Amino acid sequence: MAAASTIKIALAGKPNAGKSSLFNLLTGLNQKIGNFPGITVDKRTGTSHLNAEITASIMDLPGIYSLYPRTLDEKIVTEILMDRNNSQYPDCVVLVADATHLKNCLLLLTQLIDLQIPTVLALNMMDLAAQSGQSIDVQALSAALDLPVVMLNARTGQGVAELKTILAGTIKKSSRTIFEPGAEIKPLLAEVQQQFNIEQPYRAYQLLQQTNNLTFLSAEAKNSINTLAKTANFFQHKYQGAETVMRYGFIQDLLNKITLKLSDPEWKKFSYRIDKVLTHKVGGYLIFFAVLFLIFQAIFAWAQVPMDFIDSTFAQLSNRLAAFFPEGPFFDLITQGIVPGIGGIVIFIPQIAILFACISILEESGYMARVVFLMDKLMRKFGLNGKSVVPLISGMACAIPAIMATRTIENWKDRLITIFVTPLMSCSARLPVFTILVALIIPDNKLFGFFNYQGLVLMALYLAGFLAALFSAFVLKFIIQTTERSYLIMEMPTYRKPKWSNVGYTIIEKTKSFVFEAGKVILAISIVLWVLASYGPGEAMNNAHEVVQQQTANETLSAEELEARIAAYQLEHSYAGIIGKTLEPLIKPLGYDWKIGIALVTSFAAREVFVSTVATIYSLGGTEDEQTIKGRLKSEINPATGGPRYTTAVGLSLLAFYTFAMQCMSTLAVVKRETKGWKWPLIQLVYMTVLAYVSAFIIYQSLS
Repeated sequence: MAAASTIKIALAGKPNAGKSSLFNLLTGLNQKIGNFPGITVDKRTGTSHLNAEITASIMDLPGIYSLYPRTLDEKIVTEILMDRNNSQYPDCVVLVADATHLKNCLLLLTQLIDLQIPTVLALNMMDLAAQSGQSIDVQALSAALDLPVVMLNARTGQGVAELKTILAGTIKKSSRTIFEPGAEIKPLLAEVQQQFNIEQPYRAYQLLQQTNNLTFLSAEAKNSINTLAKTANFFQHKYQGAETVMRYGFIQDLLNKITLKLSDPEWKKFSYRIDKVLTHKVGGYLIFFAVLFLIFQAIFAWAQVPMDFIDSTFAQLSNRLAAFFPEGPFFDLITQGIVPGIGGIVIFIPQIAILFACISILEESGYMARVVFLMDKLMRKFGLNGKSVVPLISGMACAIPAIMATRTIENWKDRLITIFVTPLMSCSARLPVFTILVALIIPDNKLFGFFNYQGLVLMALYLAGFLAALFSAFVLKFIIQTTERSYLIMEMPTYRKPKWSNVGYTIIEKTKSFVFEAGKVILAISIVLWVLASYGPGEAMNNAHEVVQQQTANETLSAEELEARIAAYQLEHSYAGIIGKTLEPLIKPLGYDWKIGIALVTSFAAREVFVSTVATIYSLGGTEDEQTIKGRLKSEINPATGGPRYTTAVGLSLLAFYTFAMQCMSTLAVVKRETKGWKWPLIQLVYMTVLAYVSAFIIYQSLS
């Protein structure tokens, strides 16, 4: 490989080998790092300066054991490495291998050698290999494979400088040939090579093996290859099995030669003892739910002080800006629309950060993989499998990447059911709605002097979503028919102390993503909503002052109370009010008025918009005495009863509605993309909306 100003390097290897950690060290980007199979669903790219002259474009590929893909994310790797015309085709591949499980990492390496792709073998986790007592002759390994080998610790950065030096130099293709096709298919390979102008016999062999799976092949090329294969009686599975056996024979012989000392079988004894507890058929579930319980307690207990500070800060900011700015529509937009809208999302940063921190620690430590293993048996009873746990738990953060993570599920039925039920898991976008309503209707008291009631209710909401997901999956298990059987094969990663810099990166990255991605939607909706709520058809808005004065002629009102009545009248007759009034008959059985109806409509763009919407609506339609979001909700009056609008019945009804409702256009879009049609997202939307409405109806009618 000739040195160039910019080269393309791909990081490849099995799941949990440390590719993402190495990617972080090489590029400095805040790539999410997971410690369970399949976290890297799509490739990630970044830039690394190898030296003063050479820059590398680094691509982090999904985890894969060999070029024979079983899942959609693994197909990404095969497509890139097999297609020389692909814009992402690398100049060099860094095969990241777990030094403690080297045998499982080398199958892909032998295939890369036969494809004649320049490759560097990076032996990661050398600290654990040394801890296990294992000793490897690295020079002998390099000589046997005829490629560079570098020892790494991607968590500390040890060996990265040496790797950069190697990548900046000239990396030649290995001269070795690992797999020798049988004599009976060599004429067929020669014909494919000649017809498609392919130099490497193994590349031609892969075209024969995966003809129909390779999307870069034209229909004409596929027909031609299939015809050649049929004529030569080439049976894919027969030759693939023989190839795998031959490669593992080569790998075992190689390991016998280069292994100076085997691992001490006792080195994982402590880990096995922990696994006996964490994966126990009874105790394991209790521990898992205890962990979730502590997370939800932390979300309320630790976040309350910073949330109150942020809430009061935005309230003061809105008041000061209103006093400072002159009167006018533009300045009203800022003080009554934009500031309350943004405040409605910023207030929840502490809780979002705590949630992502806890999830990241579970992933980093290796515990999440144990949860996958533990839940597999339970999930199968509901039409899912252990790998469904990863998307479901990821759905607690966001349904969109969680649905994309279903690409690691081989069985289409299991994958489809997982996609369908994942939005029922309460994501971080629901958290703002949950916390503001829970704080409003549930007293901040302690059970046994320790357990926060609000935290208990929050966990109950998440548990309700999880149970609804299981119930829905169980029903779909009988509706969707398939003969394909699913199974779970996975490696348990070694328990590791979380790398706190990775946890910090995850918190910052995910919180920024939540704030800025949601912020775009919220800012746009806040502006549109303010316009809709500030203007209306006819003379109702212009004559509001006179009409209200006539209506209150027999009442003694202060100037402030009169202004509040006028603002409420204008809001009711605005375009937003008309929309809410139109929707009100449909939602009145749930205990909602037209103002809540406006929030339901706007929150379809994103669930968290509910909070910013009510903040904006109530800032337009009320007094300035209560400027905090919580204060506005508490002071809202139900004109029919004269009591508070947000009673326990209304609050629980809203919590039930937002627990089960789809309420997210982006999720529908990604479901459409993953299922390649509108059938399932539309069924999903109707089902979740009906479930949310019926649940909210039952709760309100029962409690009111």
